Amino acid sequence: MGVGITIGVIAARKITAARGALGPEGLNRAVGRVGDAIADFADTLRENMNERESDLRIALGVDQDPSLTTRR
Repeated sequence: MGVGITIGVIAARKITAARGALGPEGLNRAVGRVGDAIADFADTLRENMNERESDLRIALGVDQDPSLTTRR
């Protein structure tokens, strides 16, 4: 009997969670998570592009390596 009650409680929780995910609030949360993931990806990509551009500019001699410059 205890196993039956446990299965019933778990099933009820799963159904409640599924209803919440299918409603407008669930859709808003999902869209928000996707938007946040895209923004995080874009920020990381932008940082890496800037770092790589700096490395290339130093390698081509366009800019000087900041670690090689001395203060006067």
